[in-house]
Amino acid sequence: MKKYKIYIGGKFIETSSSLDVINPFTKKVFAQTFLGGKDELELAIKGAEAVMLVMQNLPSYQKFEILREISDEIKKERERLALVLCRESGKPMRYSLGEIDRASQTFLIAAEESKRLPKEYISLDWTAAGEGKEGIVKYFPIGLIAGISPFNFPINLAVHKIAPAIAAGCPIILKPASSTPLSTLELAKIIEATSLPKGAVSIIPMNRTDGQMLVTDERFKLLSFTGSPVVGWEMKKNAGKKKAALELGGNAGVIVAKSADINEAVKKCIDSGFAYSGQVCIHSQRLFVQAEIFDLFTKKFIEGVKKLKYGSPEDPAIDVSVMIDEENAIRVESWVNEAVKKGAKILCGGKRKGAFYEPTVLTNTTVKMKVCSEEIFGPVVTLEKFNSFTDAVAMINDSSFGLQAGVFTNQIDESNYAFNTIKVGGLMINDVPSFRVDHMPYGGSKDSGNTREGVKYTIMEMMESRIMVMP
Repeated sequence: MKKYKIYIGGKFIETSSSLDVINPFTKKVFAQTFLGGKDELELAIKGAEAVMLVMQNLPSYQKFEILREISDEIKKERERLALVLCRESGKPMRYSLGEIDRASQTFLIAAEESKRLPKEYISLDWTAAGEGKEGIVKYFPIGLIAGISPFNFPINLAVHKIAPAIAAGCPIILKPASSTPLSTLELAKIIEATSLPKGAVSIIPMNRTDGQMLVTDERFKLLSFTGSPVVGWEMKKNAGKKKAALELGGNAGVIVAKSADINEAVKKCIDSGFAYSGQVCIHSQRLFVQAEIFDLFTKKFIEGVKKLKYGSPEDPAIDVSVMIDEENAIRVESWVNEAVKKGAKILCGGKRKGAFYEPTVLTNTTVKMKVCSEEIFGPVVTLEKFNSFTDAVAMINDSSFGLQAGVFTNQIDESNYAFNTIKVGGLMINDVPSFRVDHMPYGGSKDSGNTREGVKYTIMEMMESRIMVMP
């Protein structure tokens, strides 16, 4: 059993509190690390403060070289890192490999963005008072950043905080999910080998009580949180004067209009609905299909879902495996059972064995059922018909969430209407809401959050402007 030290202020250390890491598929402990407490967090904060000025003044070419080196090393370690990620999260290998590739790409994007941090010149003589004066606006690192990342993308969502922080010149202390801390600790080894100032990055698994200091301590200037809406909005209330950048959940909707390519829509919706057992905040949860093609789409969709292969996540041939733990599988089971009692119909799936919940398709659902109104974060998709396209858009909007949505149509008027009317942060035409590349702006409205990630956009959150006025 491998033992991982935690990374604090440029040093790998052990603490008196061990943390077992369980393989969700085998249910066996396969690695061990440590929990940091208040003392370890204080060490990390002191280490970050000691390099604050160095980070602020780090020239672009050095940041570029550091970030590119990390990207290259992740790529070199691709298969090994993917196996670690697979074992700690239960994510099938093909998705684990994809996440490692994305983490490498995210660092490479940050390397490029570090060369073009924003500056601007402003003409001030728009009024008589500004005659003969000019302004130069420069953006400065905001200061120490607290990052909290979730279990479902244990490395890439952490990288979406760490890489922009390095590019912006901000020290960062990251708390990974306790169930999946190993990917980020492997990343710490790669970071440690670079010339990044020691203390600029610390990675500390913590319990929720001690981790609350990341939210409340005034020495942090920005809290960057990815996770559930309930937790995120509560953190914002307790964050004090610091900025709180929240990337939260969703119950993403998809519209399939009668002009769409049905086979393409079916294929993409199956992938999006059940990849990583639906434990993706932009997985296709609510499907709305035009009445004229509903029966044909449903037939093809159910046939495709039934072909998904279940097994060990380490098997490259499988499509779905277990959820992160049995507790979440039981929750999904209870939501589906509740929906059925209220009139929903199971078209396929609906059974649980331990932490595995079958890919499940429901119909005859209503907006008040949890499987529709909440983020199910599991392998469940609802399938309903609509008559007019405007009705379908209203169905998508009838939600407290607004992260991403997908629309399959070959009519430009429908695409334009959807873009101008659907209240989400990202709309995918002829694609599913789970589409994301790592330099695009990503985030939502309503209960889905208050920020935009994507490296450039995160960098902007991590910087603040100052103007110098000169004669």
